[in-house]
Amino acid sequence: MAKRDLFKCFKPSPEIIRLAVMLYIRFPLSLRNVVDLLHERGIEIGHEIVRFWWRRFGPMFASEIRKRRIEAVRSSRWRRHLDEIFEKINGETHYLWRAVDNEGEVLESFVTKKRDNKVALKFLKKAVKKHGRSDALVTDKPRSYGAAQKEIGAADRQDTGGRLSNRAENSHLPCRRRERAMHRFRRMRSLQMFASVHASVYHHFNQDRGLSSRDIFKANRAAALAEWRGLYAA
Repeated sequence: MAKRDLFKCFKPSPEIIRLAVMLYIRFPLSLRNVVDLLHERGIEIGHEIVRFWWRRFGPMFASEIRKRRIEAVRSSRWRRHLDEIFEKINGETHYLWRAVDNEGEVLESFVTKKRDNKVALKFLKKAVKKHGRSDALVTDKPRSYGAAQKEIGAADRQDTGGRLSNRAENSHLPCRRRERAMHRFRRMRSLQMFASVHASVYHHFNQDRGLSSRDIFKANRAAALAEWRGLYAA
């Protein structure tokens, strides 16, 4: 069965659309920053076009990346980290929950208005269903985590305290930098979509330079870019 051409009704080439979406999601740039960078490459479009492209294609690209990685993640039972951060949307406090693997990659993002046992249980069940169980779950000390893990039979695998949650804390930094460029979010739905898309795209390109030689780093970076350019290719 032939693949559906996602770019059939769009005048710009798929390469231009992928480039615009990648620049906006991967780097802490505003829509107009992306327009300026594309202008330097001889591509003339408006910032609302970039907004439309990332909203339409960003979730599709991120979903395809997750599909290719999910089986490898499910086979890993290493320690996972759970954490949440406060987000202000129109003056109201919301919570962005994250499940992070042992290497710092965000597996799951979940936005809620509350932070209680019911929400923590829903988040844990969602993460376990999609990515499987792990040997240990690292959390901070809210009681909601303990109650939720007891509910799913994982109370004996919970680790808390000290600097164990630093991995999850550090995973929030790229999203925070991106959030400042966007001047915060105005809707809960927008935050949920962007957090999910940003996590997949950012970690697809993120290569830890300090843990590999220059040759390996360059090879991994080239492979990530080639895979991105091949998403939904004809």
